[in-house]
Amino acid sequence: MISERDSETTLDEDSQPNDEVMPYSDDETEDELDGQQPAVEPGQNRINREAEESREPLKKDCSWQVKANDQRFCEQPQFKRTVFLCFKKSKYAGNAIKTYKYNPITFLPLNLFEQFKRAANFYFLVLLILQSIPQISTLSWYTTLVPLLLVLGITAVKDLVDDIARHRMDNEVNNRTCEVIRDGRFKNTKWKDIKVGDIIRLKKNTFVPADILLLSSSEPNSLCYVETAELDGETNLKFKMALEVTHRYLQEESAMADFNGLIECEEPNNRLDKFAGTLFWRNTSYSLDADKILLRGCKIRNTDVCHGMVIYAGADTKIMKNSGKTRFKRTKIDSLMNYMVYTIFVVLILLSAGLAIGHTYWEQQIGNSSWYLYDGQDFSPPYRGFLNFWGYIIVLNTMVPISLYVSVEVIRWGQSYFINWDLQMYYPEKDTTAKARTTTLNEQLGQIHYIFSDKTGTLTQNIMTFKKCCINGQRYGDCRDGAGQLQSHPEQVDFSWNKYADGKFLFYDNYLIEQIKSGKEPEIQKFFFLLAICHTVMVDTCDGQLNYQAASPDEGALVTAARNFGYVFLSRTQNTITISEMGIERTYEVLAILDFNSDRKRMSVIVREPAGNIRLYCKGADTVIYERLHPRNLQREATEEALDIFANETLRTLCLCYRDISQDEFEAWNKKFLEASVATTNRDEALDKVYEEIEKNLILLGATAIEDKLQDGVPETISRLSKADIKIWVLTGDKKETAENIGFSCELLTEETTICYGEDTSALLQTRLENQRNRAGSSTHSSLKMNEPFFQGSRDRALIITGSWLNEILLEKKKKKKKLKLKFPRTAEEKQKQMEERRRAEAYKEQQQKNFVDLACECRAVICCRVTPKQKAMVVELVKKYKKAITLAIGDGANDVNMIKTAHIGVGISGQEGMQAVMSSDYSFGQFRYLQRLLLVHGRWSYIRMCKFLRYFFYKNFAFTLVHIWYSFFNGYSAQ
Repeated sequence: MISERDSETTLDEDSQPNDEVMPYSDDETEDELDGQQPAVEPGQNRINREAEESREPLKKDCSWQVKANDQRFCEQPQFKRTVFLCFKKSKYAGNAIKTYKYNPITFLPLNLFEQFKRAANFYFLVLLILQSIPQISTLSWYTTLVPLLLVLGITAVKDLVDDIARHRMDNEVNNRTCEVIRDGRFKNTKWKDIKVGDIIRLKKNTFVPADILLLSSSEPNSLCYVETAELDGETNLKFKMALEVTHRYLQEESAMADFNGLIECEEPNNRLDKFAGTLFWRNTSYSLDADKILLRGCKIRNTDVCHGMVIYAGADTKIMKNSGKTRFKRTKIDSLMNYMVYTIFVVLILLSAGLAIGHTYWEQQIGNSSWYLYDGQDFSPPYRGFLNFWGYIIVLNTMVPISLYVSVEVIRWGQSYFINWDLQMYYPEKDTTAKARTTTLNEQLGQIHYIFSDKTGTLTQNIMTFKKCCINGQRYGDCRDGAGQLQSHPEQVDFSWNKYADGKFLFYDNYLIEQIKSGKEPEIQKFFFLLAICHTVMVDTCDGQLNYQAASPDEGALVTAARNFGYVFLSRTQNTITISEMGIERTYEVLAILDFNSDRKRMSVIVREPAGNIRLYCKGADTVIYERLHPRNLQREATEEALDIFANETLRTLCLCYRDISQDEFEAWNKKFLEASVATTNRDEALDKVYEEIEKNLILLGATAIEDKLQDGVPETISRLSKADIKIWVLTGDKKETAENIGFSCELLTEETTICYGEDTSALLQTRLENQRNRAGSSTHSSLKMNEPFFQGSRDRALIITGSWLNEILLEKKKKKKKLKLKFPRTAEEKQKQMEERRRAEAYKEQQQKNFVDLACECRAVICCRVTPKQKAMVVELVKKYKKAITLAIGDGANDVNMIKTAHIGVGISGQEGMQAVMSSDYSFGQFRYLQRLLLVHGRWSYIRMCKFLRYFFYKNFAFTLVHIWYSFFNGYSAQ
């Protein structure tokens, strides 16, 4: 029988964490999990649920309605919200943006309010008021007013200059022009005058002014190519595609002026890659998704003209929703300065009180009997002492450093320029300089205890190269001649027979080329055909050369490899894709693309071949592909063995598979697919469910292995940082084997390192927790040993843990709660019991998390693999919370932004994955190796300079002020 205490902490013990799978999606919330019903539902619950659903509006997720060419539609009462008291305004934002903080009316009051939140400034304001009282004034009021105005003025001017720059930037953007339908004609209109529902025309190389639905373009099938550099920093082209119905009927100006479609979609949000909506036009509904939406900030490329309808404008656009407030980061020095200023306040009050008491005593003993000191006012000695107290507060005001904050800011500003000017942190290959994006954290760089690093693109180059593959159980990629014999001296493959070969691709297995040329192995042909057809790459032809624009380096490497091996992706339209197969051009009809996402970890394409048969091609992570294979796959074990070999060589792997689909099966599935794609609620979940139905009984073709090389100088950098007693944790989404081998290659792990895995950690923590419970129950004295180390001896240890084990250990595993709709009122005793259980579970969870951090910090290195962006941030937050240590996070991709913002200092690398990490960071540069110079040179010297300055500053102020105190012993403790 399980005790009550144990039952509340037991976690689905029948399901062990799987090292191979990524845990739940970051997008999945508790509410979504709660909302999923149990498989078998009690009868009464079902009746209650059906009754409740019948009362709910069916389109609760799609409450945003936009009508084309009808500005009055948005002014209807149901679309208005209360702003203040009875004043209402439309919930639809105008297209003018506002990133500035002040305007001419609010600048003075707002800026002064912000400045007087600083203790020293507020103190001097109080001092100025005291100096205006004649009875206690010992110094002229202007002696305080002038320095105070100087400090406030310098800061105000700095804030004003920053805000004027923001005003100018806003005006420049708001006054850009584009063509908008007005009175039935396209007319030039400023961006700030664009409204929701407007039809706009955009030309090549212009920015998109709002989030718009693509209606048509000058390209075939109304394709539109966009560059999203301002959104995510990626310069590769992405394509968007209009609905077939709008492409057909909305090409002429008159047709667009008469367009009166109604769009129902989700409320404005910050999800850049998701959109769900429906277009109602001509008594028909059409599904809308992210592929039909052009976001504000995109740039039109390779498309002469395109037309769109504004859905979200101004502050409602996704780019503005993503520019939320960044966390305000403060250094330890800032906290120390505030603490010292408050301490000086207390010392000042105590000194003034002591001197006031001394003056009271002196007046009683000497002052009253000395006729020559009579000032014509008959004040009692205690009252004179009281006035003297305020007098000394004024006289000793130099003890409180009024210019401290300004001086510190100037020093930090200067030190940030030392970082910007450092030629040893300049990366010539990409013309990237080091950049201090904030001036307030320089000295914190010299106090780092923990570094949290991404792997791909941060420790590695993120330049993918196709190295090896496994086809039909046979491994290829070693140095072999045409007969399949291993060679001691590598001989590069000659691709001169292929007119489409790019000339940069290096491969050394001549045997594979001979197999491809002979055409005797149909599995090899299918393998490279799949690489050429199953992707979302765009192609751009320039001077007869094919240029591929891929959404990820992995995908680009695979399509380029297929191109060199004779299977060349040539072009695509909305419904077709053209491929050259060993010199023979064929066009295939694309029936459906089943998109890749972080949950599915695979993508598929369904095509109709020229012969008429239908086939599904799929590529994805081995963990998800193996779950969906046909039971009778003969090469399953051989491919799995190859995958392990590739992982041990630190290569990134993908599995490739296919299946044939009958016409009847496809028609039945396509009907469900179309229904799911126009669903107004939970569209993504509905589509995933439909995708699952067709992606089954797959036939395994093989696996690809791509190399992602280490950056230059990574092992040396890690070694030097370790000598400085800085601990390095690697947080990555890669497989455990790949992450472990990268750990060895960058010398984070050595042959002498003892490695602990998730299961070992879980057992150690479970034992520690039981001991802590027993000790807490037995006596208070034995609890002194609760902080004893987990590991005995001084051996070199490392921890390697997967995302699934992390959730299991930290009790972050999300469980589907079965909610009963029919609820009975609980008694006070039951409520109290439930609250007690919750409190106990929370305390248990907190203790477990603290134990995990203690255990991990005893290891020299920690590698967390198969972790999500949210888990990366959680690990950083735990170390901040329980170790009170200064943390630094470094990454190069959008998946590292959360971690970078969570750490005390965030560093972004300008890499292959765009600029989102750099835009969210405090410091940025081109290569991981520059981190050692940033910390060990700039960080150390900034910290030393700041400490020396502060010591001198406080010494100077005290030396100046103590003269008044010594003198008071000889002048009757008078503040005059």
